[in-house]
Amino acid sequence: MATYKIKFDKKRCIACDACLVHCKVKNKVPAGISLNRLTAEGPIADKDGKPTAKLKYQTCLHCKKPLCVPACPNEALYKREDGLVLIHMDKCDGCQSCIEACPWDVPVYNEATGKIMKCDFCVDRVDAGGIPACVTGCTANALEFVRSE
Repeated sequence: MATYKIKFDKKRCIACDACLVHCKVKNKVPAGISLNRLTAEGPIADKDGKPTAKLKYQTCLHCKKPLCVPACPNEALYKREDGLVLIHMDKCDGCQSCIEACPWDVPVYNEATGKIMKCDFCVDRVDAGGIPACVTGCTANALEFVRSE
């Protein structure tokens, strides 16, 4: 069984938001919501007194025991054998129970469709042997898609 994760190298990140843009475009994410987050805290002084920013990248962790899956009363969320946590869109009624259950605030409500959206690591690309759009679009190579067996 394969498992996947996205590694973030904060030393390489230049906070250009290319990861966010590529995700939004590929997944047709409406304005006002995002399937991933890049946050910058600062500027703060580093150990040498130079200004820097504390950067953090977050997307779905595809948890080993995802709390969002059992929270869905319609069984719209499920965990695939390879570890990806995905949504059966035809089963989602937009109740937002998964949003409340996720400790990472990952699922988001799409008002236009009345359904939930979440990062799926661009499952269509993964299934074709590729990598997620956020990783492909990272101009500084700060994101790395890792597959493990």
